[in-house]
Amino acid sequence: MELSTSAFANNGIIPPEFAFCVMDAAAHVKLSANRNPDFTWAGLPPGTKSLALLCHDPDVPSRGEDVNKEGRTVSASLARVDFFHWVLIDLPPDTPPILRGEFSDGVSARGKPGPQAPRGGRQGINDYTGWFAGDKDMAGNYFGYDGPCPPWNDELPHRYVFTLYALDVARLGTGGVFTGTDVRRALAGHVLGEAAITGRYTLNPNVRL
Repeated sequence: MELSTSAFANNGIIPPEFAFCVMDAAAHVKLSANRNPDFTWAGLPPGTKSLALLCHDPDVPSRGEDVNKEGRTVSASLARVDFFHWVLIDLPPDTPPILRGEFSDGVSARGKPGPQAPRGGRQGINDYTGWFAGDKDMAGNYFGYDGPCPPWNDELPHRYVFTLYALDVARLGTGGVFTGTDVRRALAGHVLGEAAITGRYTLNPNVRL
């Protein structure tokens, strides 16, 4: 299997258009266009009955006491955890390539609706749901794609891994409101093939990509 995008090269820099936030000289960050990248694929295995697409950042700080705090930095040596940015399942195997901005075009305070998605698919909640849970203006269920917004004081550049899975079931065994972790569990025993592409992003002007 192969997965590709015209938005960025594998291991290349993700353009701001596809991010949740961009650098801002006055406030460190500001909201961005938050469009989903485009994707095409090839070489689906015989017997593929549906596709699933996950995007996760494996470089999120495991502790938050220094995150986005003036006069502090998030050390590159800090242990890191996964943060899901997109959870999309149940796409038909003959579905056309995904277009730029088709699933997300702009930031939606309190999150986009779901789980029903274009093309008969379903989208889970991404991890901005937990991040904004205590924010009275932003709290909600964040379904679908919401792009990069790593801490502006993080010493470590972040990676964003988009993985396409070819599955042997037409509908994955998740119901109601589901997460990226739920989908990873449900994938077990159903993956016929997979392909991934990775982009890099930072909001720290002192970090080189």
